[in-house]
Amino acid sequence: MTQNFKFIRYEGVSEGVARIVLNRPEKRNAQNKGMLYELNSALDEASQDNNCKVIVLAAEGPDFSSGHDMKDREPLTQKPVGTWGGFTQPGIEGHWAFEEELYLGFCWRWRNIPKPTMVEVQGRVIAGGLMLVWPFDIIVASDDARFSDPVVAFGVNGVEYFAHPWEVGVRKAKEMLFTGEAITADEAKTLGMVNHVVSRAELTDFTMNMAKHIARQPLLALKLAKQSVNQMQDGQGIWTSLQAAMSLQHMGHAHERLINQMAVEPEGEEKIKKQAKKDKSNEF
Repeated sequence: MTQNFKFIRYEGVSEGVARIVLNRPEKRNAQNKGMLYELNSALDEASQDNNCKVIVLAAEGPDFSSGHDMKDREPLTQKPVGTWGGFTQPGIEGHWAFEEELYLGFCWRWRNIPKPTMVEVQGRVIAGGLMLVWPFDIIVASDDARFSDPVVAFGVNGVEYFAHPWEVGVRKAKEMLFTGEAITADEAKTLGMVNHVVSRAELTDFTMNMAKHIARQPLLALKLAKQSVNQMQDGQGIWTSLQAAMSLQHMGHAHERLINQMAVEPEGEEKIKKQAKKDKSNEF
């Protein structure tokens, strides 16, 4: 049964397609804990609905997602989905558990949904916003979309789902991380990260038409095809690499705590905001 959500909208299933919408446009869909758990619940619901063959994720407002909500101070009250515990433990132990559950854990869980998943993207996709895009199978972007991971400014190696080399290639991944600058939708398509680039006006219709077309295929065959591609990527070592990058990220956090008594560089957030304004001249 469809749940009542505060930070997302679950639009149910039509013609074999489930549609989920991030619904914090006033915050540029910044991800607080509540949004991530709600999104996970909605994806679970669609995954377990036998009438659903394809899942589409979209977002309200001018930007798909400005990343993690750095002002979220609410306690973690949701029931954990994975096996990690100790979220309130001091030091790196609690921080590590939190990120393994809400960031890497959720992303890997969503990447392994057996059904085809799609995401339609507009405006800015910053840092943690990539973690709501990369786990999905097909990405359709509007021509104004911009993708960036500027969190080296925070003193860490990148976002917690460190799929950059698979998504944009090794050399572009390094440039993306070192400079913090955004990749345009057209460049992302050239790199193979984005499947299609369309106008903002066409974005939803194009995505939903493709989703409905895919939904006419036999569901078992869709699952088999997805598993075959994912297993090839697994053989390349993506999971081991994601875990290794997570470990390095927590080395960065630990360093910042020793030096600055906080998890990230004190000036990092301001640097990232300036970079976002440079990449696209809209205010948060």
